[in-house]
Amino acid sequence: MAVQYYEGIGRRKECTARVRIMSGSGQFIVNGKPAEEYFPRFGDMETILTPIEATGESLKNFDISVVAKGGGISGQTGSVRLGIARALVKINPDWQPTMRQGGFLTRDARIKERKKPGLKRARKAPTYTKR
Repeated sequence: MAVQYYEGIGRRKECTARVRIMSGSGQFIVNGKPAEEYFPRFGDMETILTPIEATGESLKNFDISVVAKGGGISGQTGSVRLGIARALVKINPDWQPTMRQGGFLTRDARIKERKKPGLKRARKAPTYTKR
């Protein structure tokens, strides 16, 4: 028998995270590693788990599997959070107002600005010399 899971795709900066949530015992795996090991930076796990806390549920009720590709730590953290929120709304549509109010369903569309010709970076110009 196939395991019933709910999927959510999260994106932020250059990262895409595919999140699968199923009922279980609280196992949280990111790219084959435990989530605490994959996101050791202070505050990242709290940020990621805020959508679950907002629903009043506990992480112990779910098993979460994440495949995150691209970007850095900050982008992956944001994309996993969005993916979890989208998957939770699929589990229970009544949680959508709570997720929307907490800002968990809003895609952060800020990406790196492209480099312009004649400039060193996107906006940094070469040093001006009068003589």
